[in-house]
Amino acid sequence: MSGKNGVSRRGLLGVFAATLITAAPTCSNAFSFLKGAGDVRRIRMYSGRTGESLDTIYWIEGEYIAEALNEISYFMRDWRSDEVKSIDPRTIDIAAASHRLLEVDEPYMLLSGYRTKKTNAMLREGSRGVAKNSLHIEAKAADLRLRSRSVGQIYRAASACEAGGVGKYSRSNFVHMDCGPVRSWGR
Repeated sequence: MSGKNGVSRRGLLGVFAATLITAAPTCSNAFSFLKGAGDVRRIRMYSGRTGESLDTIYWIEGEYIAEALNEISYFMRDWRSDEVKSIDPRTIDIAAASHRLLEVDEPYMLLSGYRTKKTNAMLREGSRGVAKNSLHIEAKAADLRLRSRSVGQIYRAASACEAGGVGKYSRSNFVHMDCGPVRSWGR
């Protein structure tokens, strides 16, 4: 329904939401960066494995939105077994902060989120780069890529957050982000 000036309530709300998302300040630490982010946090991803997409605001006015976190956890499930485990929101914060620092509209491609111990063991058999006690098993890690940014650019953005582990996997074209201790590795 349009008002006297031709502006609909839905259009006004859309402009308001877009302003909140784009008006957020930037700084180098993921948690301080996002704590001052206009009190709106958003994550956008797609999965080449399942064909699913995710575009959700998961934090508003100082609080995580439980339904959005559940949606994110389902999206980041172990697609091989379809098992879901609640993703640590700090991992989502690091990914969202890195995405904002990269100044892109494109969603991340999720390669791996939560993994069961069985899936992790199977992946370890085929690669030396898979840790035995991976934070993927604890639902505290994500392997991500962007078409429009290099592994090096994503790695530098995630490292600038100084908020967890960041691994650069140039040969496989992805960056690992986790909410464990601050550390970095890779070529």
